[in-house]
Amino acid sequence: MSSLSKIIITGKVVRNPEKRFTGNNLPITSFSINIGANDEEKILRVFAVGKLGETTEQTLKKGQSVIVEGRLQTASIKTESGVETKITEISAQGIEIIGTSPQQESSASEVDEFNFTEEINDEELIGEDEIPF
Repeated sequence: MSSLSKIIITGKVVRNPEKRFTGNNLPITSFSINIGANDEEKILRVFAVGKLGETTEQTLKKGQSVIVEGRLQTASIKTESGVETKITEISAQGIEIIGTSPQQESSASEVDEFNFTEEINDEELIGEDEIPF
């Protein structure tokens, strides 16, 4: 049985996105958001793959508020002391910038809102007659 995991969450970007590539040259961009209220810090790691990852790396900046839509998943990482620990992260399927970053507030010509949800166009869909089973 497969499980369903979907999350929509808002937060403030706490570090600029970093883009890396898999062995198959697939771009993966990661960044962290603070989802805590007021002065409370609750940091979540977010990553985006493919075209969404490239757009995220080019557009998103530290200090911006975002809405992230995606799946929750658990990853194992090793700390600097060598201890293996599990973290919960979001595999982004859509990201929307809301409001402005502190750097953008001084520039009235900047766009206040930008939505870059990755969508599939009709040309990328497979027809029923092309399904191999």
